[in-house]
Amino acid sequence: MNPVPTLEWTGDSLRLLDQRLLPGTEAFIECRDVETLACAIRTLAVRGAPAIGLAAAYGAVIAAIVTPPGSGFREGCRRLMRVLEATRPTAVNLFHCLASQERVLSAAENRAAAISGLLENARRLHDQDLAASAAMGRHGAALLPPDCAVLTHCNAGGLATGGLGTALAVIYEAHARGILREVYADETRPLLQGARLTAWEMVRAGIPVTVIPDSAAASLLASGRVNVVVVGADRIALNGDTANKIGTFSVALAARDAGVPFYVAAPVSTFDFATPDGSGIVIENRSAGEVARLGDTVTLASGAEVWNPAFDVTPAGLITGIICEHGVVSSPAETLRTQVDSGS
Repeated sequence: MNPVPTLEWTGDSLRLLDQRLLPGTEAFIECRDVETLACAIRTLAVRGAPAIGLAAAYGAVIAAIVTPPGSGFREGCRRLMRVLEATRPTAVNLFHCLASQERVLSAAENRAAAISGLLENARRLHDQDLAASAAMGRHGAALLPPDCAVLTHCNAGGLATGGLGTALAVIYEAHARGILREVYADETRPLLQGARLTAWEMVRAGIPVTVIPDSAAASLLASGRVNVVVVGADRIALNGDTANKIGTFSVALAARDAGVPFYVAAPVSTFDFATPDGSGIVIENRSAGEVARLGDTVTLASGAEVWNPAFDVTPAGLITGIICEHGVVSSPAETLRTQVDSGS
């Protein structure tokens, strides 16, 4: 599997594949300043928790490049990094990556050392993401039966990460092993990330994919045509409660009723060890316009109100297991215990 060109450092700027234009147009955004990158994150030109975190990590490099030298250099960088921090409240990877870059910035002796160190660390985080994706693919594929059909929700592929994916990494590995029959992708209203992005990735990789309306997921699961559900995550609380794209909770409920295993695939950078359970996860609410229009078509009666949460929280009790780079666990707390026991 060739990594999806989600994001790439070009020497003095960050090059992003503009996901708003897929699948019809493959165009790129050159981010040479922090505001351009922040706008790309806010408007979903780049999206998916790991990809947002990596974009912000490279954004810290841009912040250092555009901040003049002098006594106010570090604080100037921090102000720009706070602009990035404010773009999306739910995806915890954003905060993890910026915290990592803040440590590098604080330790740097001067501006040149800061730029060099921040870029080196961003590349390290990017490499870690690719390695974690490959590991999740291996661990997740080992759970799947031969000739299996997988249902996924939203997009948790290369477009949502550094290039390989979380839930879709499992699918790519299952396809490579010859055990995958087909993929079902929820269209994922209101912005159609499943129809536009997941289907695009599957077709690109030569994997059979069928897109279904979100409202058909329960019926599909009840039909017995799906063997397993695998989704991604934007934040996972310590007890295993998981925030993911709105509609994931509904799929998990339907999977439990149908007796279909429901897995979450996410790297450790998506685990929020400081949040005990899902009630503490901040859910981003997005604009009414995402629901009121579909392209140029008005889909909402004038005067009607809109509630448009970007995410929901699936309780840990509905999740069969969490696939991370260390294996399959029930919660971040279990991962912590595993790491302590192994001495890592």
